[in-house]
Amino acid sequence: MLDVRRILLFTEVARRGSVTATARALNYTPSAVSQQVSRLEAEAGQPLLERHARGVTLTDAGRALAERGERIERELTAAENELADFAGLRAGTLRVGTFPTVGASLLPRAVIAFRRTHPDVRLTVRSARIAGLWAMLENREVEMSLMWDYDWNRIDREDIVVTSLVDDPPALLVGADHPLAGRPSAALADFAEDAWITRAENHPVAEALARSCRTAGFEPQIAYEAHDYQEAQAMVAAGIGVALAPTLALEGIRGGVSVLPLLPPAPVRRILLVRMSDHALTPAAEAFVTFLRDSAAAAGGAGLPEQP
Repeated sequence: MLDVRRILLFTEVARRGSVTATARALNYTPSAVSQQVSRLEAEAGQPLLERHARGVTLTDAGRALAERGERIERELTAAENELADFAGLRAGTLRVGTFPTVGASLLPRAVIAFRRTHPDVRLTVRSARIAGLWAMLENREVEMSLMWDYDWNRIDREDIVVTSLVDDPPALLVGADHPLAGRPSAALADFAEDAWITRAENHPVAEALARSCRTAGFEPQIAYEAHDYQEAQAMVAAGIGVALAPTLALEGIRGGVSVLPLLPPAPVRRILLVRMSDHALTPAAEAFVTFLRDSAAAAGGAGLPEQP
């Protein structure tokens, strides 16, 4: 096996036509250069240089190897420049996973800031439910993903790195003509006799509602199972019942709906950034994490959205 470093040194000798000139240019001793060339000749199994008083002359094999060495130099230079582009966020891709409520609230601010600052990095975002996000992470389809958990079901695996971004407290959605509409806050126990709108298909918020109501001393009477929060708001406005929703799901409040901050105890979910522990963050990913933190800080300090 030929040693690449010796090939590059030999290429420099061929370029300069002298062992002494090469040694002077690279700050080596002439004997050190000669030893490395001799070792390369041993690896090649044939002479590469003809030495004489005025310098060196390449053999046919030496000329062929020097040409290869020049190509290697060009490829290494290209590789260094390409890596510098990635490090400087002038190239590359970034793949991020998310889920709908964060994709419609916290994430866009980070995406806009990242694309404005690093327009040459291709950013792609994939949205899915929690099982799909885990699959994309484990299959390396995304480098990192936004996720969520509750205190009774913490994300805790040895093969991941979890960064907590912001707490997302819930709010109560009631119709504008509900007797408690307009209150500055409310407790779940105040709604023990109300019909409830929950999330369909075993959504985690449905479990959060059930657990919280039981803690408050009652079993929620489910009147409607919605597939998204806009549908839930529509049913609240229509008077079907009241609903529980995370604050980040309330970017747009429709007419006829009143939002009440929920007094403790309340099922606060954590918004998390998760990556596999054996997957080091690229410079692009590190930059995106900074924008996510900024967006999470802004979301955490904004409180509930203004109501129409």
